[in-house]
Amino acid sequence: MTPGLPLGARRPRIDTAGHDNLLQLVQLRWLAVAGQLVTILLTRFAFGITLPLIAMLGVLTALVALNAVSFVLLRRDRAITNAELFGALLLDVAALSAQLYLSGGATNPFVSLFLLQVVLGSVLLDRWSSWALVAATSVAFAVLTAVYRPITLPPTIDRSLFALHVQGMWVCFALVAVLLVMFVTRINGNLRAQDAYLADIRQQASEEDHIVRIGMLASGAAHELGTPLSSLSVILGDWRRTAAIARDPDLVRDVEDMQAEVQRCKAIVTGILLSSGDARGEESSATSVRVLMDRVVGEWSAARGFANARYADRFGADVPIASDVVLQQAVFNLLDNAAEVSPGAIAIDLWRIGDALTLTVRDEGPGFPAEQLAGLGKPYNSSKPDLGRGLGLFLVGNVARKLGGTLAAHNRPEGGAEVTLSLPLAAISLVGTDG
Repeated sequence: MTPGLPLGARRPRIDTAGHDNLLQLVQLRWLAVAGQLVTILLTRFAFGITLPLIAMLGVLTALVALNAVSFVLLRRDRAITNAELFGALLLDVAALSAQLYLSGGATNPFVSLFLLQVVLGSVLLDRWSSWALVAATSVAFAVLTAVYRPITLPPTIDRSLFALHVQGMWVCFALVAVLLVMFVTRINGNLRAQDAYLADIRQQASEEDHIVRIGMLASGAAHELGTPLSSLSVILGDWRRTAAIARDPDLVRDVEDMQAEVQRCKAIVTGILLSSGDARGEESSATSVRVLMDRVVGEWSAARGFANARYADRFGADVPIASDVVLQQAVFNLLDNAAEVSPGAIAIDLWRIGDALTLTVRDEGPGFPAEQLAGLGKPYNSSKPDLGRGLGLFLVGNVARKLGGTLAAHNRPEGGAEVTLSLPLAAISLVGTDG
């Protein structure tokens, strides 16, 4: 388990959009380093134009160092802030300004690359920092119109300076267009993914609010049922001790059956009261995967009087975990759903796939309707018309989501359905997985 987090708790998902955007900047910077290196070498050795190679290669080395620092930021388990993205873009502007200063200043056709920085800033940054980047690039451009090292063309180049400038502008335009399409398309993908994540969070919040209301209703009903069940238990105990009933074996068996059913109802009510509140609270206890699943399947079969469950344990080496009422109830709900549509037989398989506990339940029923499969895990998603049906798999899916796992279902070609519950062992393990 992760120190400092309660059992089963998940770390908050960091804002991956900032990480993705910084990663895009790093990749673009590698392209810039490679492109500038090729341009510098071609200009110097292919066209014979004198350039301050040491100084310009030093700027490229600084960009490589900036990428190394960016990789350190990407490896940290925290969100990338707007200030960090702004700082990275300012350093890119400074590096471009230095290269332009060393190669003709504003007369260099590649001065239009400042616009690429402005576009990236408008996409990635907050409003104030986007305008600050506009100001920085404008000042840099203005300075480069007056302060720069001019390029001295060799006498072997007989083309006019204007023709060379136009050709350089065309190369710069093509480069900016390609980079913008590549980069902005990826950034938009990151933003769409972030929007989808936020929509999912809002949906989860709505569903969890629904669960809270269900839990409050169930807890209140459980408290109300406790008193009449206790009264029934006392009355049945008194009946059993009466002489008229004690002399009749049939009546004794009937009273015993009623007492057993009352005890079962009391156990259900107790389970509801224990599981109300935090999903993993004080009722957690130390156990292991194999012990827990053997016990849960056995208790479920005995409580439901279901003798047609085929249980196969293929988990492998046992793992110590924490068990509580909610986790057990999730398994009960899975088995209840399967047994309801397939009273003849159900198959239960326990697996370890990677670092996850996987429980597969197969039935021989009619399978799921297509619309029910599409809405798996949604409340009241049931093919049965009865009011209040369809909460079993919804509650199982919520438990899986809380623990970082998944719930999946599909219809089998040979008939029946298969439902798979997968839970990461790290979320329920006492000592962490051992791979």
